[in-house]
Amino acid sequence: MQPNQVLILPGWQGCGPLHWQSKWVQNYAYQLVEQHDWMRPLRGDWLSRLDEVVSDVCGPIYLVAHSLGCIQVAAWANISKQTHRVKAALLVAPGDVEAPAFKDVLSSWRPICLKPLPFKSILLGSQNDPHCTLERAQFFAKLWGSDWIDMGPKGHLNADSQLGDWPEGHDFLNQLMKVEEHGH
Repeated sequence: MQPNQVLILPGWQGCGPLHWQSKWVQNYAYQLVEQHDWMRPLRGDWLSRLDEVVSDVCGPIYLVAHSLGCIQVAAWANISKQTHRVKAALLVAPGDVEAPAFKDVLSSWRPICLKPLPFKSILLGSQNDPHCTLERAQFFAKLWGSDWIDMGPKGHLNADSQLGDWPEGHDFLNQLMKVEEHGH
């Protein structure tokens, strides 16, 4: 498998240098899906950008999404004709764009698509995520058909959570890739 077949999908405002997603791009040469506007994310723009990147990648694709990136994966999977190219997705700390705090800035992302994903997925959630309650994260996992994993009280599973290179998270990605490679 080529490293560029792993697409890193950051959330709102992107991922800074201390975020595990940035470290995975550096350490494993995964491909960061750059967005035109990280500060004012428009759903249509982000979905078409993901579709563009997916069409440029050869071979099977694995998605690694954080926060708004999880909501992006669900929305994209609902409209794209390329979902068959994605083997699996690692969804980390979904951002609840339907929460009142995000009403103004992330309005184009509502409603959240709640249809089952057409590929295998694992959703990692935190018990004290300030951007999504534990109950909502479990609700998303259930409706998306994702395997749910409770990561304990680790905040938003971002740079503030001090995960560093986050080998534990990378182990989950490796599990997903092994399962898919062996066709189980």
